[in-house]
Amino acid sequence: MTKIIMHGYNGHMGRVICDIVSKDKDCEIAAGVDVVESNAPFPTFTDINLCNVDADVIIDFSTASAVDSVVKYAVKKNIAAVICTTGLSDNTLSLIKEVSAKIPLFRSANMSIGINLICSILKKYAPILDEAGFDIEILEKHHNLKLDAPSGTAILLADSINESMNSKFDYVYDRSTVRKQRDRSEIGISAMRGGTIVGEHSVMFAGRNEVIEINHSAQSKEVFAVGAVKAAKFSAGKAPGLYDMQDVMKESLQ
Repeated sequence: MTKIIMHGYNGHMGRVICDIVSKDKDCEIAAGVDVVESNAPFPTFTDINLCNVDADVIIDFSTASAVDSVVKYAVKKNIAAVICTTGLSDNTLSLIKEVSAKIPLFRSANMSIGINLICSILKKYAPILDEAGFDIEILEKHHNLKLDAPSGTAILLADSINESMNSKFDYVYDRSTVRKQRDRSEIGISAMRGGTIVGEHSVMFAGRNEVIEINHSAQSKEVFAVGAVKAAKFSAGKAPGLYDMQDVMKESLQ
């Protein structure tokens, strides 16, 4: 039985995760942490440092400013941490990398199995299309309440391409600032915000007289919650290290 501390239990994603865990015989919510309290069938705290409940792993779905405290708490308690929050600063990313030498730390810009499968496809086939002269553009769409842009998933997709080609590409987010022709050594990344769009991502390879698009549309935030619970069960008890959804997929294939 995997015991989970849900950091951000009263947020939308936290509530979805708690509901999924309540129906899973292999794990349970041992405690919840949120600045906004509500009635819950488990102990709750308004500050992660006040939590005195034993657990195997923390799932964080909160705000970027809270992640440092979550990571430091996980090190102090010697438990795994699953960081689902996006829009992290360079300092927080450095901290995550540093503490992964001490605890199992799971971080993915997107918890969806579908997105991570697309990342695998991009790593394998993007070099072929690049060699054939295709330009690469990424478009992401999200609801009007999302704070960060471009999305962490859009960067994840771009990084998957770039890592497969020795980081040869620069990322271009705004073409309005410079009047010049598109360069071959760039990946354009565009963001749109509106309505209640859960998350849509499109990777376009535009070649001479042909266009290839790889698309993903999340119909519900539940896909991210399911991935977070899988990540928590995967991470609990693992050796120290930095893990992501690709590791979960590899283990599933074994």
